[in-house]
Amino acid sequence: MEAQSELLDTLTALRERVAAARFPLALPGAERARRSRAELLAQLDGYLIPRVREPDAPLLAVIGGSTGAGKSTLVNSLVGRRVSEAGVLRPTTRTPVLVCHPDDHHWFAGRRVLPQLDRVWMPRQDDDELVPATAPHESPDGQPTLVVETSRSVPCGIALLDAPDIDSLIARNRDLAADLICSADIWVLVTTAARYADAMPWNLLRSARDRRVTLVTVLDRVPHQVAAEVSHHYETLLDRAGLGDVPCFTVPELPESVRGGTGVLPSTAVAGLRKWFSQHAQDPAVRAVAASRTAIGALGELRGRVTALANAAAAQTAAASRLDQQLRTAFDTAARRVQDTLTEGGLLTGQARTQWLAFPDDSSSDELLDAFTDGMTSMLAEAVMAADEETTDQWLAQPGAPTPDGDDLEGARERAGILVRRLRRCLEELAEEEVRIALDAGPNRSADGDARKDRPSPPGDGGETSALLLAGLLGARDAAPATEALSALLGSSASGRLRTKAEGMIADFVQRVIDTERDRRGAPLHRLEVSVDHQVQLIAALSVLKRHTPA
Repeated sequence: MEAQSELLDTLTALRERVAAARFPLALPGAERARRSRAELLAQLDGYLIPRVREPDAPLLAVIGGSTGAGKSTLVNSLVGRRVSEAGVLRPTTRTPVLVCHPDDHHWFAGRRVLPQLDRVWMPRQDDDELVPATAPHESPDGQPTLVVETSRSVPCGIALLDAPDIDSLIARNRDLAADLICSADIWVLVTTAARYADAMPWNLLRSARDRRVTLVTVLDRVPHQVAAEVSHHYETLLDRAGLGDVPCFTVPELPESVRGGTGVLPSTAVAGLRKWFSQHAQDPAVRAVAASRTAIGALGELRGRVTALANAAAAQTAAASRLDQQLRTAFDTAARRVQDTLTEGGLLTGQARTQWLAFPDDSSSDELLDAFTDGMTSMLAEAVMAADEETTDQWLAQPGAPTPDGDDLEGARERAGILVRRLRRCLEELAEEEVRIALDAGPNRSADGDARKDRPSPPGDGGETSALLLAGLLGARDAAPATEALSALLGSSASGRLRTKAEGMIADFVQRVIDTERDRRGAPLHRLEVSVDHQVQLIAALSVLKRHTPA
């Protein structure tokens, strides 16, 4: 009991790790990893965890096969009445039908197994024995449904489940069939005399062999004239495939199995298979062997499948890290270019230079500040758009890279303009504060407390101070007179203090603009939340699983 409890805890923790794993980048193998994750969850939720939690629960035998193999007819014949619609010309089983003994109903009415399916309970009346169970393919909330039937013809301790076709034209039917097979204690593979050499049944048989699943195979619709020959050939093929010990039952072709027939074969046609089911249901030792063999095989298979998921998670992490590094490199380069331009006085060109040369006689402080605002907006927008385009080019060369949210390059100028105007207001407020301090110091002393001598009084609104401040900071050597004029207005210490604060404000602002645009461009990647934690947690859960399962 202690070992069972530890294994249950291990599987529950593994289930959480598998459920948390994500493979959002369209890398080679990502789609396969997503399917494997879904299959693992279906197997853990629908089979392994319930089986370990309740080892004495009835066995679940899933009747599977390709379209027209006669699965529904076989189930009807084992039960002795029609419980599932049968037909050979089209895939008729869309809603899986589970049949169990009335005493076992409570095991399957809830979500103990096959939790992904809503239950539809179909009570039977004495006068509708020949009416097959019908139910909507989906419940009102969109979930696929499972019809649960009871019959005393089914031995207590085992349930039969008629699954959708494994080669159904409908993708969700194929996926559901795969989930149901993974939830089975016993696989019953049904094929026909005409199709037993097809690839599909043999792929399933080999998969069952590799998983060490308790397996039964049924060769259905075998003409009497060639029954011995076909059965011998099929058994020879099974032996060559290493499946010679798999029980094989032959069901003859009868009028009841064709379209328009009753869909229920004579009891003698399925007597051997019914006896095999009864033995596995009623003999505790045989039932335990069947359940444990499949469970041990499933546990052993988990290692390879979880390892593959961990490897896929590692590939996702590596790709996301590479894409994020390319993003950061492009925008870091843009930030350095902007800072270099500011340091070298690159903004004192064009209209800004014209306004500066005319200031203050023929150009106002507002005109000079407007010129610097426009120049900085253009510089930032161009740097951001260059980084954006570089990121796009590099990501296009990488498999699995997410596409941008939209062509928003033109929006970069508008966003930069809003932020630059905000910076201008902050610098003006900073300059006004220094001017106020200078004015409060009195007409004869500077803001540093030194005698003013013949220095001019600082302007009261701070506009000229702001213009001189920006010209001195953004114009480099070409705007040295602005720095000298600012010192004359405020005093050397106050001027230096103002310049230091403004330099820090501009540097922080530039970095904030670049970071904001980088985050905007990287949003399609970052919201995927690809994390190394997924790989680490899968490996940790796998390590614990290895300690609690046989090799």
